[in-house]
Amino acid sequence: MTDALRQTPLHAIHIEMGARMVDFAGWSMPVHYGSQLEEHTQVRSDAGMFDVSHMQAVDFEGAARCFLRRVLANDVARLQQAGKALYTCMLGENGGVLDDLIVYARCAGEYRAVVNAGTASKDLAWLTAQRAHCASQVELTPRADLAIIAVQGPRARENFWAAFPDMRAVTERLSNFEAVEVGDTFIARTGYTGEDGFEIMIPAEKAESLWVTLAQHGVRPAGLGARDTLRLEAGMNLYGHEMDEQVTPFECGLAWTVDLKTDRAFIGRHALERSRPEKKLVGLILHDRGVMRAHQRVRTQSGEGEITSGGFSPTMNRSIALARIPVDAGAGTDAEIEMRGKWLKAKVVKPPFVRHGKVLTQP
Repeated sequence: MTDALRQTPLHAIHIEMGARMVDFAGWSMPVHYGSQLEEHTQVRSDAGMFDVSHMQAVDFEGAARCFLRRVLANDVARLQQAGKALYTCMLGENGGVLDDLIVYARCAGEYRAVVNAGTASKDLAWLTAQRAHCASQVELTPRADLAIIAVQGPRARENFWAAFPDMRAVTERLSNFEAVEVGDTFIARTGYTGEDGFEIMIPAEKAESLWVTLAQHGVRPAGLGARDTLRLEAGMNLYGHEMDEQVTPFECGLAWTVDLKTDRAFIGRHALERSRPEKKLVGLILHDRGVMRAHQRVRTQSGEGEITSGGFSPTMNRSIALARIPVDAGAGTDAEIEMRGKWLKAKVVKPPFVRHGKVLTQP
């Protein structure tokens, strides 16, 4: 660990709770608090919490709606009420994914987006350049003063309400991808685990009190290790693995986030309309013994591809992966994975593998 790593407002409490800290995108972050497997299982069966304060919240004011309709592939015009949210990508002119993010509508035409930690600096520079190019009246405000805590699991909401009973009335009716602001607290019914729960944005100085109170009410801390196995089971993309600046949404299972129904001229649209993808994102379940990992070769009857993310699924008790393979290789077909010079048998499936504690794909 070096002094150069950035620290979230919860860094001291992570150390106190025995977390193993690692370098993640230049941040000192907890990978686990003793057992990644136990933390994974806790989130699937009860409730866990993650410090995701390394992610960057950005507020948009002024002519934000027009600006975001140009720089995002999904259409913020769909957000007709404050609190509504949508998942989208920012694209380059070539149609490649600059980043994926969630954007929330707020009051009076304002918006809040949350972007990835590893791309935050690049995203802000790109957004600033686009603002200077076409919409200088838009105000972008990076919210480094906020901490973000994700409470996830089948009992996440109940445990949150037990810790903060005054919040129940204002959050109980939230549907998925809806948020509410209560004073200086922003609570969204979103997450990255395939389970129910809240993502809570709060002033940094209040984060430790929130974390400790949640722990006292049965919400156990979980690290980035469990977060990754949970999102893999849920079939959710990770920037830099399933997508990057050379991969379009059509090639990473995110075509549903691209709005082509209107004539809106968003960045990357022309490239997408001309594209003819040869690869698509699928799930893989390994039949043989072993653990699939990123960058391993995949062989199908339709041609070769590559694993983008792989690992061991604690819920399914076997290895699973996401992979980019030829578009003609359908779900249910056989595949082979190259591992240490041998080709192991696998099956192509449609992700997600697990949602809300239930296994959705069979070997």
